[in-house]
Amino acid sequence: MKQVYLLFLLLIMLSACTNVNEDNEELVRPVTDVQQEVINPENKTTTITENTPNTPSTFVALDQNSLSVRDFESAYAMCVSALTTYYKATWNDSEFDVNTYFDNDNLKQYMQAKIDSQHELFLQNNLTDNTVTGLKAGVEKAEFHDEGDFFYLKIDAEVIKDVGSYAEPTEFLIQNSRGNLVIVDWYTSGKDSYDSMIRGEDQVIDNPEIWKDREWVKDLGRLRTKM
Repeated sequence: MKQVYLLFLLLIMLSACTNVNEDNEELVRPVTDVQQEVINPENKTTTITENTPNTPSTFVALDQNSLSVRDFESAYAMCVSALTTYYKATWNDSEFDVNTYFDNDNLKQYMQAKIDSQHELFLQNNLTDNTVTGLKAGVEKAEFHDEGDFFYLKIDAEVIKDVGSYAEPTEFLIQNSRGNLVIVDWYTSGKDSYDSMIRGEDQVIDNPEIWKDREWVKDLGRLRTKM
């Protein structure tokens, strides 16, 4: 499969992925100048704090019917928003609307089960008083798979809490669904992470159709019920 690695000029790397308007709605500003060559995206970082609005608008693709490298910044902004919302949901018991980021029902159910399981674990261990206040995220790896029509993003996130912080990497696959960018797979590979325990360690995240595989989803469901 042909891959295109994303290379951004320093100016683009340091620019913000999102802006906030007066109505506290997050506006996605798509990339308008992208070189389709090998890129080192390590300098692209985003910090979201407690005062940053956490309800994203629709993440719209530039083309109604397809994905392009120029959708990268919107895809990145969506993943950072999703991570921030996820960590606040698991630690702070705030809302995570699965319909904002996913359109596959199997993935929606899995993510909701993941959030519920993680929050319950933190409650049982009396950890929820130390709440999440922000997130610092940077891109470790970014690929555009034009033949499969999807982005692969590996994001290193530092979860900032009232006291201390911790970091773990998360891999995403993003596609265009009816003109909107959506997450079609999400895998966090940190030590003892929920995904590692349920899906297995050292997974290769490269199949945007995986949550449409009925047998795979069925087997995954059996594993979850045994935990």
